[in-house]
This record gives sequence, C-alpha cells and structure tokens, in this order.
Amino acid sequence: MINEEIRLAEVRVVGVDGEAVGIMSSDAALKLAYDQGYDLVLMAPQAQPPVCRIMDYGKYRFERDKKEKEAKKKQQTIELKEIQLSCRIDTHDFETKVRHAQRFLESGNKVRVVMRFKGREMSHVSIGQEIMKKFEESCAALGNVDKAPVLDGRIMSMVISPLKLK
Repeated sequence: MINEEIRLAEVRVVGVDGEAVGIMSSDAALKLAYDQGYDLVLMAPQAQPPVCRIMDYGKYRFERDKKEKEAKKKQQTIELKEIQLSCRIDTHDFETKVRHAQRFLESGNKVRVVMRFKGREMSHVSIGQEIMKKFEESCAALGNVDKAPVLDGRIMSMVISPLKLK
C-alpha cells in the first residue's frame, strides 16, 4: 500500500536514508513524504505500530523487478523426459533409446523410463525387469536412479536423474 491507500491512525516512519523519523499520524507522514518529493510506502503492516518508509516507489518497484528477473535467469529448470520401452525391444532399438536418455541426462533433465506390458506379456515381468536393469547400467555413467523400477498395473517405470557436475 502506498500514499493515500494507507488508512491507519498512527505509523512508525522511516526516512529516505533509513533513519527513524518517529511515530506520527498517517496524514502527517504522507504530508512529510510529499514535502520531500517522495512516496509513503507501508513496509511492515503487521508491526505495532505499522512501519512506513519514505522512498521513491517507482524506483523501488523497478529495482525489485530487476532482481526478480535476475533470479529467474539464474534458475535452472529441470524437465522430466519420458522414454518408452517394450519387453520385446531389439538390441539396436534399445541402444537408440539409451542414446536418447544419455542426451537428456547430459542436458540436465530427468528421464522417466516406462515399459508397458500388453496382453500375455504380463506373465513375463522378469524379462521387463532385466531390460530395465540393463537400461539402468547403460545410463550409470551420466545418471543415477531416483526411483527404482516399480510395476504399477501393466506399467513398469523408473526415474533416472542426472549426476551433479563438479
């Protein structure tokens, strides 16, 4: 809240340089801020009495937005990429899927490996577990398993996250 939006009986006022001006009515504080050519900004409404500061609000908002943009730039987003396998996958197809997973891990993304069992394939879950273990070993140089292979209905899945670079 700034300027006329502040409707409180009395407020603690902090000056432009950060020095304490004192406790006064919000109207007197607003007049003091306007006389200096600044805005009155409510900084701590929960304090007793609430704390207001005399400052250039436009400049304050600009600096705050600038800091938020910098923080957003430095923030790294991690995506979850999904790779689907079958328990009847051939060696070349398997190697291609491993290369895709390695590329995802190198770029810093997590990889979710999914294997769907269709029809009678459910009686051969052990084959699926072997393929998942082989996939895990192939990606061990670039990532480690966050979530071990788990069978949920007809779908077996595991999550591999990239290793931290030093």
